[in-house]
Amino acid sequence: MSFQGNPCWYELTTSQGDLKVAGEFYARVLGWAVQDSGMPDFAYHLATSGGDMVAGLTEPPGEGAQRPPMWLIYFAADDADATARQVAGRGGSILSEPADIPGTGRYAVAADPQGAAFGILQPDMGQMADADRAKAERGEGAFDPQKPGHGNWNELMSTDPEAGYAFYSALFGWTKGEAMPMDECPDASEGPGGTYQMIRHKGADIGAIMGLGDAPHPNWLPYFGVEAPVSEVIETIRAAGGHVQIGPIEVPGPAWIAVGSDPQGAWFAVVGPRQ
Repeated sequence: MSFQGNPCWYELTTSQGDLKVAGEFYARVLGWAVQDSGMPDFAYHLATSGGDMVAGLTEPPGEGAQRPPMWLIYFAADDADATARQVAGRGGSILSEPADIPGTGRYAVAADPQGAAFGILQPDMGQMADADRAKAERGEGAFDPQKPGHGNWNELMSTDPEAGYAFYSALFGWTKGEAMPMDECPDASEGPGGTYQMIRHKGADIGAIMGLGDAPHPNWLPYFGVEAPVSEVIETIRAAGGHVQIGPIEVPGPAWIAVGSDPQGAWFAVVGPRQ
């Protein structure tokens, strides 16, 4: 069973001193239960939804205090070290060298040739409970478009979408799905002529690649599923101290999306019904 390329984890790095309030924000907006992981000498909180672990929340160490808050999407690897070497060999860069997470697996943080950061995670199947192992083998867990509170979509904004696709396709085996002209995409900021290229893995759409648009730099944007109408979630985002950047907008599905930022400035998006 190969895990290579499965979206498998979502990790928020928030500003120093704001880990608790960040957790409270997402608990209110996404319905997560957030608690301290209990890791010694490391501030790391875990978010669960419907009994599944769906995200991690942390804050930067002292030397990273000026790092802007952001979400990082992790993709599974059968061999984290080999995948990291492939990243470097294909023009990407390794931001954090492969290292072990006791009881979880082996991870690395990388950036594609255009500069978008992403994570690599090799799960430690021997440490998983039987139910979690079965979910991992099916490609379920933190990413599950059928469950609210889970990752629903993964969107890459890039200065060179074709080069980005070639990089990730070679690394993770992704293929192209439907391509939508950006002037037909209601949330497009790239303008006419661009393409919103769906990406598929193991026969299912998992996200899309598009041009940079108004984004200040290449990045991955996580979308989380919500059960409540998106119009209500927007009001919750605002009431909890966040900001709504785009939306609500209808997308194929049918579904509705909104792009927001939390009180510390990390961007994220939600997907759900309108009413």
